[in-house]
Amino acid sequence: MYTMEDLKTNRDAQITVGSIVFFLLAFPIYFGFAAGNADGSLSGSVVADYKVNGELTYVQLDSGTEYVADGTPWMDTFNTDAVDNADEMNIVGLRVSLSYGEDEQARPGPGCISQTAADTITGTATHLNFTGTGDGQNGGADGNHEVTAEWYNASMVGAEVIEGLSMDDIKEQIDSMGAGLGDHTVEISVAAQADSCTNPFGGDNEDAGEEVSYVVELIVFDYTIVPVIEV
Repeated sequence: MYTMEDLKTNRDAQITVGSIVFFLLAFPIYFGFAAGNADGSLSGSVVADYKVNGELTYVQLDSGTEYVADGTPWMDTFNTDAVDNADEMNIVGLRVSLSYGEDEQARPGPGCISQTAADTITGTATHLNFTGTGDGQNGGADGNHEVTAEWYNASMVGAEVIEGLSMDDIKEQIDSMGAGLGDHTVEISVAAQADSCTNPFGGDNEDAGEEVSYVVELIVFDYTIVPVIEV
């Protein structure tokens, strides 16, 4: 028969064993981090479970409006020298936002019933060997779309746990290490479509291109990498 003293002794023993197990699991990780941080050559080299917390922000590089003729692309290059403290940013992508209207006019009147035809506006964002392309249509009215080129592993952001990698390994995939600096190129092209009159002798509407407004932005990723320790 167990006495109160025996039960207390068993409980104390269980607590002691639990504490030993916790320290055996936690201390190697702790001392690994401490060793890594103590020696710059080893910093972040400890393989464990991590989580990436971060936020994307957008820094405007340029904006403007250009008339883009049908079949004649417009192109320009923008440099990060135009942005204050760009060398301190983790630039991981380029975003181009395009907006456009419809300058085609339908021909009215008897024998010439026509409507406006949708034009295709294509945008291309390029930095180094990274390129993103996308198109949209005005459809007889205003239209807009975005194009992005990215050079980081976005799948790591928001992941529950990243296993089997060190902080250095993760950083290589989410930090541009200055690779986002330099020239960023934007190209805009228009494939215009002009509707025809129902009367075969009425001719086509005039549609030689479109006026396109653009906003060029750097995609900046601020992040922290934190260890995940399950007890």
